[in-house]
Formats: sequence, C-alpha cells, structure tokens
Amino acid sequence: MLLNDGMVAPDFSLADETGKIHQVSEYKGKNVLLYFYPKDDTPGCTTEACNFRDDYGVYEKAGVVILGVSADSVASHAKFKAKYHLPFNLLADTDHAVCEKYGVWGRKKMMGKEYDGIFRTSYLIGTDGKIKKVFADVKPAGHSQEVLAAIH
Repeated sequence: MLLNDGMVAPDFSLADETGKIHQVSEYKGKNVLLYFYPKDDTPGCTTEACNFRDDYGVYEKAGVVILGVSADSVASHAKFKAKYHLPFNLLADTDHAVCEKYGVWGRKKMMGKEYDGIFRTSYLIGTDGKIKKVFADVKPAGHSQEVLAAIH
C-alpha cells in the first residue's frame, strides 16, 4: 500500500553507486524527490532518469535533492549513472526492503508473465520529512515536468 501525503517518510539506510550510505533523515531541511524505478538501463527507466538529468539545474535552484531507488546492485547503478552522466545518486535496495516500506513492491504482469517488482512511483518529501506529494503509476516521459509543476 502506498504512503499518503502528510505522512512522515520512513527512514532507511541504502548504499549509492559508490557504496556511500544515504538516509532520508540526513536530508531533513531539504526537499527530496525519492523516485522508485524498476531497472537500470531499460528504456522507460533511462527516459525517466535522463529527463531528471536534463532538468537537474531547475531542481537544484528549487533546493530539491533527487534520489533514485531500484533493486539493482551498487555496480549496476555505477554503470547506469556513468553511461548517462546522471548528476544525482542512485540507491541500491537489493533486498527491496525500502521498496516494501514505501509500498512500491508487488506483483506485476508483463506479456502474460507474473513477477515481483517495483511500481514506478515517486515521493516528494518536504523539508520537515513529511510526504508532500505521491506520484503513482508514473509515465516516464513527462514525469520530471509533472514533479517540477508540483514544486512551483
């Protein structure tokens, strides 16, 4: 079940593409876009990440930290980040515990096959550590603009 606007964002400890540990609580006082995506270097996820990259200056000016989360490994994140010159951190939730905390892990269906995976979802977390806006069923192509509209 997804979290709702106004709820305190659950804290976690996850390694980024360099192995450095990040926690939501360390960003208190800043706005955070925590975006969950299914898999590094796949078409939709690449589109979404590159749109955030292309709009990164606007996020910086607005004081928003971007953190991407998937179940991929630290090494996979490092390759994905380097390949597309992503200026933000990608966090490795390899056991999908954080995805479960945020309600974005569950049964998916693609081409007749069922499997467990990440539902493309983003959370805009305010300076107080509370969720300002939930973006569910995200469409990769226009998502960055959708988030920026919610910020301004």
